[in-house]
Amino acid sequence: MRRSGSFARQVLLVRVGRRRPDSISGSTVVVPAHFDSVADDEIESLLPVSPAPAGAAVSGGTIPLLPGEHTPARRAMFALVNVCTLSSLSLGLLAIFLSMQGDVRAGAVCLIACVAFDGLDGALARRFGVVSPFGAQMDSLADMCSFGLAAPVVVYASLSGTVPAAAAAATCALVAGCAAIRLARFNVSPKDGRFFCGVPTTMVAAVLALGVLIELPLSGAAQLAGVALLAFAMVSSFPYAKIARLIKLPPWLWLLPVVGAMVDPRLTFAAIVVGYVASGPVLWLRHRHAA
Repeated sequence: MRRSGSFARQVLLVRVGRRRPDSISGSTVVVPAHFDSVADDEIESLLPVSPAPAGAAVSGGTIPLLPGEHTPARRAMFALVNVCTLSSLSLGLLAIFLSMQGDVRAGAVCLIACVAFDGLDGALARRFGVVSPFGAQMDSLADMCSFGLAAPVVVYASLSGTVPAAAAAATCALVAGCAAIRLARFNVSPKDGRFFCGVPTTMVAAVLALGVLIELPLSGAAQLAGVALLAFAMVSSFPYAKIARLIKLPPWLWLLPVVGAMVDPRLTFAAIVVGYVASGPVLWLRHRHAA
């Protein structure tokens, strides 16, 4: 049989060809009959079609967005969760529009609201049992809009006139890029119930928004350095404790930031942020020595 023939042609010609015994092995060898007269499309149309494997998605079909039973109550809860996600996305867009108009503080407030809605949609989804892959993807896209794009825009507007525009643009672009990497990595990585791998985008956006609201008494260069540090912290591999673990800290540790906020809220805020960012490398070194 010619080497140029396709596998489908060879299979079909087993049925239409002549057979003769092989002089060496005694087996039957196919000799094609009218080899060139059979077209490939004719051969493929005669080949048997293998049945689709069980559970495979049907081409052109739809996958249900809400797994499980589709009762009216579950549909309503599912819709409510996605309304919260879309609210976070919309507030992120509003933060961008307000910052473009020069109302940076209002844009920062919108970012804080984004953080609230981002936590609310996940809590409601788990509470009512309507967690779904669709919701996870929606949440990731909304986070990229609110925390990966809106937060850098608000920061850029707040730094306008205090640092060179090119430096501010490069630093804010770094935040957006690291947020995209962080969210993509989170979607494909196994989840750890105790620690985050890198600082979450939600937390970084909250820190940036609060920093704009309280107007930290730092130079423009120091603010750029802090923003860049938070961007790199997002994509780092250092373990950071989740909120559930932080709540279990001794009560006297919670009194320190409360007392500090009464004395100097700006300094206390900066100390908390620096302490949390530094906790990642400390935990990493501790686990490494323990291993």
